[in-house]
Amino acid sequence: MSTEEGVKIDIETTEQFEEDVSKILNEEAEKQEAKKPEEGSSGTVEDAGEETAQDLPEEERSGEEKPEGSDKEDKKKHHGKKNKKDPRDEKIEQLEDRVKRQMAEFENFRKRTDKEKSQMFDMGAKSVVEKILPVIDNFERGLENIPDGCDTAFVDGMQMIYKQLTAELDKLGVKAIEAVGQPFDPNFHNAVMQVESEEYESGTVAQELQKGYMYHETLVRPSMVAVVS
Repeated sequence: MSTEEGVKIDIETTEQFEEDVSKILNEEAEKQEAKKPEEGSSGTVEDAGEETAQDLPEEERSGEEKPEGSDKEDKKKHHGKKNKKDPRDEKIEQLEDRVKRQMAEFENFRKRTDKEKSQMFDMGAKSVVEKILPVIDNFERGLENIPDGCDTAFVDGMQMIYKQLTAELDKLGVKAIEAVGQPFDPNFHNAVMQVESEEYESGTVAQELQKGYMYHETLVRPSMVAVVS
């Protein structure tokens, strides 16, 4: 290669380089112009920033941090408001209420039945005692009027039977009513006559003509008495 050709090449390369540099500078200038915001657009970014800040929660706008667990509590409250009661839980509550009612009704029925059973038993026992009392009266009359010279073994046997009968009645709750020396009580005494007495005051039972009996708290037969006038 000659020297002239080499110089020519160098000169052409320098011109091309200048053109390239000029083109690059122009492109950079155009880019800078494109990046500049249009007139009146300077407040747009700030306004957008303000709107974004307003949309933020109060804690984030103020810069304060939420206490730990607050998010969970908010979720629980929100979740509790939306969630409805499970139908299965309602069904269980209804069944439990029904069982409680049935148990209460059964308990009332049992108490009522026991009371009725006790009353029926007392009525039956009272009826039996009423039928036995005349037998007791006859035993007492017979023992009070034993003739002289009667067989002692026979008398002892009658007394033993009488004691056994009265003991069994006592176990059942049959008690004789106290009458002689007690103030007259129309609830327990049946006055059939009036007598005069120096031993007792007026209105007092002076004599018992027939014993009266009680079955527990129930009157079976009132005492037939004579009262001091």
